[in-house]
Amino acid sequence: MKILIVGGNGTLGKKVTERLKEKHEVLVAGRTGGDLRVDITDSNSIKNLFEKTGKLDAIVSTAGAAKWAPFDTMSEDDFYIGIKSKLMGQVNLVRIGRDYLSNGGSITLTTGILGDDPVANTTNAAMVNGAIHGFVKAVSLEIKNDIRVNAVSPGLVEDSKDKFGDYFPGHIPVSMDKMVSGYIKSVEGKVRGQVIRIYG
Repeated sequence: MKILIVGGNGTLGKKVTERLKEKHEVLVAGRTGGDLRVDITDSNSIKNLFEKTGKLDAIVSTAGAAKWAPFDTMSEDDFYIGIKSKLMGQVNLVRIGRDYLSNGGSITLTTGILGDDPVANTTNAAMVNGAIHGFVKAVSLEIKNDIRVNAVSPGLVEDSKDKFGDYFPGHIPVSMDKMVSGYIKSVEGKVRGQVIRIYG
């Protein structure tokens, strides 16, 4: 398969890229690095990306930002960080990317445990993750050409526990191999409209 990984240079993306490269042709797109450049907050940038990739068999997104801060300090603009990046950025990857997928292709988005089990300072990320969970289920009822859309929702992963572990008291870190298995299930399997939860 020819697979595009958006955010393939990040903590999750690097591991997913390494595994998928074992069996597939992989292109990596990122804001500052990779084979191609893309700003997922800009739909024109996304269109330009797909014009360069040509036809694909799968799209994987491990990209998207959200604001982490106490709710009392959050402005409306702070909430739009997650809405424009992690939510609409990934929605637009589906909306635009579907036209560049082979029949029976797949799109895999990334959310996270905060959509189900939020912690303090994560109202923006939790809101966005939950919205993507709903989007994946709904769009799978309508998207044409037998395209499969899923989301992988990882818990706190081992490679991020030193940076984010204090935010997640009592959470059991997820191994990177276990996390990657969710993406393999979505890309190489047959599931559709699923939120593939990989929690400790």
